[in-house]
Amino acid sequence: MSLVSGPGRAQVAGGSLPDELRLVIAKHVNYIQNLDKRKDELEYWLTEHLRLNGVYWGLTALHLLGHPDALPRDQTIKFVLSCQHESGGFGPAPGHDAHLLYTVSAVQILVTVDALDELGQYGKTGREGVGRYIAQLQNRDDGSFAGDEWGETDTRFLFGALNALSLLRLLSYIDITKAVSYVHACANFDGGYGVSPGAESHAGQIFVCVGALAIAERLDLVDKDQLGSWLSERQLDNGGLNGRPEKLEDVCYSWWVMSSLAMIGKLAWIDRNKLSNFILRCQDPELGGIADRPGDAVDVFHTVFGIAGLSLVDYPELKPVDPI
Repeated sequence: MSLVSGPGRAQVAGGSLPDELRLVIAKHVNYIQNLDKRKDELEYWLTEHLRLNGVYWGLTALHLLGHPDALPRDQTIKFVLSCQHESGGFGPAPGHDAHLLYTVSAVQILVTVDALDELGQYGKTGREGVGRYIAQLQNRDDGSFAGDEWGETDTRFLFGALNALSLLRLLSYIDITKAVSYVHACANFDGGYGVSPGAESHAGQIFVCVGALAIAERLDLVDKDQLGSWLSERQLDNGGLNGRPEKLEDVCYSWWVMSSLAMIGKLAWIDRNKLSNFILRCQDPELGGIADRPGDAVDVFHTVFGIAGLSLVDYPELKPVDPI
């Protein structure tokens, strides 16, 4: 799956729009199916370090669009398994180092296509080997997680670990109590969460921290009203959402903000119609794909999170999405 941007662009802000905005489902399906056919473009190879993530984003978008079989299942599984290392972890593409984030995408893809059993049959390790790879990345002193052997920590990695291990049914491999304590230490006075204790609140980090607490069944630690207020303030006059104060709107926050609000029961605190119209204005109605904002080039990253955002607001014809 390629992360090449374009070739289409979203509707230009202020330009002519159809009388009734609608999601062009068939165009988006075709856009995703054609992403891996652009191997003669330089950007295809420059984004190889995100290849496995791209497969997950494209596959998830297709499932939400109601076309789960639009990508060949056997080829998808074969590619995922080709990215695995003897350690149990996965890289973004064959020949790349293993990292927790790519390992999470690999697990999510295999679960989505009902192929976890193939880890034991054709992978370099079974699911237990993947679980051990993830578990050894936890700092047993403070509960945080590193992304790989080099030690960078980030709440994204902690959420990814809990997400993947819950899908593998191997949460017992880690110290959940300490992981929860670390997330709680990342809480801020405004109700949000940062990348580490004391770091600025950000919608993306809020999603991973709240998601981790949801998996650990500790949402009781979240100040839901305070956090809901901060998240609802992310909506701008044009209907789009930003990730933190004084930043531009971006379609990807349709997922990070809305999923967080869904987990704490505050979805009603956002104007759904304005958000839906913003997302629809960010799609290319001719070639498919969704951009970060009107006038920009489309890409698979914003396509999946735009569609997921629409699913969260119960847009017609889309399959429901789990906010975690």
